[in-house]
Amino acid sequence: MIKICVIGLGYVGLPLAHAFSKKYEVIGFDINKLRIDELNSGFDRTLELTKNQVKEAIDNGMKFTLDKNNIKNCNIFIVTVPTPINESNEPDLTPIIKSTETVGTVLKKDDIVIYESTVYPGVTEEVCVPILEKESGLKFNETFFCGYSPERINPGDKEHTVTKIPKITSGSTLEIAKKVDDLYSSIITAGTHLAPSIKVAEAAKVIENTQRDVNIALINELAIIFDLMNINTNDVIEAASTKWNFIKLKPGLVGGHCIGVDPYYLTYKAQTLGYMPNLILGARQINNSMSKLIVDKTIKKMVKLDKKLKNSNILIMGATFKENCPDMRNSKVLDIISELEEYECNVEVYDYWIDDSDRNSKSINFLSELPLNSKKYDAIIVAVGHDKFKEITTQQYNSMSKDIPIVMDIKGVVKNPTWRL
Repeated sequence: MIKICVIGLGYVGLPLAHAFSKKYEVIGFDINKLRIDELNSGFDRTLELTKNQVKEAIDNGMKFTLDKNNIKNCNIFIVTVPTPINESNEPDLTPIIKSTETVGTVLKKDDIVIYESTVYPGVTEEVCVPILEKESGLKFNETFFCGYSPERINPGDKEHTVTKIPKITSGSTLEIAKKVDDLYSSIITAGTHLAPSIKVAEAAKVIENTQRDVNIALINELAIIFDLMNINTNDVIEAASTKWNFIKLKPGLVGGHCIGVDPYYLTYKAQTLGYMPNLILGARQINNSMSKLIVDKTIKKMVKLDKKLKNSNILIMGATFKENCPDMRNSKVLDIISELEEYECNVEVYDYWIDDSDRNSKSINFLSELPLNSKKYDAIIVAVGHDKFKEITTQQYNSMSKDIPIVMDIKGVVKNPTWRL
């Protein structure tokens, strides 16, 4: 009988556990007590699941726990913890190592450990397997087995949910690969792709976001060039996209836990092998520089209109890393705030997607509501394309602006901006 334990109940793990709970006995494990308590009460702060969906999982028999004694009877362990980078832009494998140590202490004969976290090729077999062997006393591919099936969750996307996204699967032996594929095939309606090895599956995942990062960097660089030419980048993109094979992307900030992070896993591995991945690192440099570019443009607009910089009031619309989700991880909006504060500007932020507890936990001056008719802001930066921001009129922006309005549009959602990326 299949008993699944999902390790890590964030944006990836919780929706996956919910999907599996419809067919299997599932236990969700996380080290965050607040997270476990909230889920047991039916609340998902990531908003990936509704209260009814959390209740559905509980009614199906799913349990949420932070006690590893409660997962000892599971025979399939799926690790969905974050894989961040450190200050040097190198992989920080601490979460996956700690999770692997936990799994190793409860691992039994014939158990399968499946990793979903994004890693560079080789992490599963070269980093995680030795830990599992050490902690369990078992032998890889003799008394326990591994698989890798990379996550493809898109936070805030209610259309491309976990079961509707094709899933890559793999296993440490041919037999285990088939078992892993059968397991995911039982819930993934979009189908699966069985990769020939774990390393192929790891590599496939890490290049998905690397490719996207490089493509966005090209558009961002084009936007910089066209801005110097006084040409509207979005108009150029609309014209170019009439060709069938043009990849239509828009310039903007690249943050979050995937696109802005995953390429560093691949470049790290490449450099350890003696290869310098200049294109990928160059793309990262361009995308990381966009926050400073936006601040520079804002400051220049203010100076041109004789607006003071020190103690000026600036409103930033949106703080999450992408539209219509509450996720602030690696948000490049935070870099904009830091850059403005170096000019001694007073920065206020409005984002209706962020709940009270998150607002209170950040050293950011969050507003609880949009300050219409305040006439106080020297500049407004629309940094995230939340749906409600698209409804704000020119008159409303003017009502919040002191003297001549300055409205900087990063996401193409303002009708008549002062400047648009």
